[in-house]
Amino acid sequence: MFASFNDPFETLLTLQRALDSRIASDWMGRGTAAIGSFPPINIFQKNDDFVAVVELPGIDKNDLEIEAKENTIRIRGKKTIAYGEQASIHRRERITGVFDRTLSVPIRIEPDGIKAEYRDGILALFIPRAEADKPRSIKIS
Repeated sequence: MFASFNDPFETLLTLQRALDSRIASDWMGRGTAAIGSFPPINIFQKNDDFVAVVELPGIDKNDLEIEAKENTIRIRGKKTIAYGEQASIHRRERITGVFDRTLSVPIRIEPDGIKAEYRDGILALFIPRAEADKPRSIKIS
């Protein structure tokens, strides 16, 4: 009797094809768009407006850029960690480098009315709903 073995390269190619098709399928749908998963963002609604809380530990506020348009907010920046010249890295789990996150909210926003507060590595964005998007009361005559 002879044992039959599968070709390991064919198995790897099949896995690669499955991963490629998963990425091409847009399975994340209308989620946030990003390069990586940093920084983590929570968004919640407060009355008519939205609040976004972004975790940015170790990032200087001067290294952040925030842009807003229609119903989208873009947060870009760079996180660096300075190791001494004599340092030898044995384990690296803290994320460094450039990040770029875009988030969408289900309403039109007022970009000029957005307020940003940054304290202790937490960025809070207070995102007002556009006046044209707010519901109006109609009087009956």
